[in-house]
Amino acid sequence: MATLTYFAGTMDSGKSTLALQTNHNHSERGRRGVIFSRSDRAGEGVVSSRLGLQHEAAEVGDDTDFWTEVIGRRTHGGVVDYLICDEAQFYSEEQVEQLARVVDELDVDVFAFGITTDFRTRLFPGSARLVELADRVEVLQVPALCWCGRRATHNARTVDGAMVTEGEQVVVGDTAELGTGVVGYEVLCRRHHMRRMTASSARAVSPSPDPLPLDLEVCSVPRPRSG
Repeated sequence: MATLTYFAGTMDSGKSTLALQTNHNHSERGRRGVIFSRSDRAGEGVVSSRLGLQHEAAEVGDDTDFWTEVIGRRTHGGVVDYLICDEAQFYSEEQVEQLARVVDELDVDVFAFGITTDFRTRLFPGSARLVELADRVEVLQVPALCWCGRRATHNARTVDGAMVTEGEQVVVGDTAELGTGVVGYEVLCRRHHMRRMTASSARAVSPSPDPLPLDLEVCSVPRPRSG
């Protein structure tokens, strides 16, 4: 029986790489699938990984209907055994429900890949609905790391190098422009996300190239001398 599987992780955890590998594995066994993506860092109509891998994809828009997409391809003689859905956090709740219907009524496997929470630690609507509806949710096993060496669990957005917690939920790209500032993204552990301490801000307060995960404000208070 077909299943809806959601592979979730932070940035830098290899989601797009796994999406391309999944497509390769299934196509090598003679199965035919369709790759979808939305707002990939490399542009429209492509799935790209930070390792340099790329593959053509159908771009998902606000008006994309996955049920219609699969029915249309099959009506014109196409075979659709599975769907690869990258950047699924950007899909609407309705589109996720369409994916579930494709699985249940057309017996098409759906492999969705995405980020669970945004830079404010809030669930993306698409990710929330996937967690609610998926037959299986898999947390990616390749951990992204915070600058301190801990497992990164949160995505942070920076503007001109400073971490921000307000703004539009979706701003795509590693160096996109937002107003007059340059937007960047970084993965952090919960401790340093809560403290808004990125790698650059940590270097600014510590001469060490590898700052320790301590409360630097407390450590900077001079201690009285004994005697």
